[in-house]
Amino acid sequence: MSDSFKTAGEHRGYRRGMAPRFDLIGLVVADMAASLAFYRRLGLDVPPGSDDQPHVEAGLPGGLRFAWDTEASVRAIDPSFERPTGSAVGLAFLCDSPSEVDTVYAGLVAAGYHGHLEPWDAFWGQRYATVADPDGYHVDLFAPLG
Repeated sequence: MSDSFKTAGEHRGYRRGMAPRFDLIGLVVADMAASLAFYRRLGLDVPPGSDDQPHVEAGLPGGLRFAWDTEASVRAIDPSFERPTGSAVGLAFLCDSPSEVDTVYAGLVAAGYHGHLEPWDAFWGQRYATVADPDGYHVDLFAPLG
């Protein structure tokens, strides 16, 4: 048996100094236009004219990217794809103030999105609320209380 597992600091398969870098958060969506409309309301800079595209990306602060793929485009690559049940991804948007949590939540619910958890003052010191996007992904809204 090889003792290569004992060699600290050496990463086989990668050249020295090279490591994977977290770059993209992706969602698989049933209705691209509906999903993009939801995330535009939360301030993401979604490219105009992309509502009918199978794949869309938006840049995020710090260089990360947020992406959406239609179920059809994912199935074209992976015919065995099945939509997971429940909310398998946690997304959270920082608001400027506790009152903004309430305002954003109310605006999304008024626009027809499902309010999962109404705003409340959480024991960990934040105003918090949860809304479901058109595909059922839970999206948290929060702001420090103090």
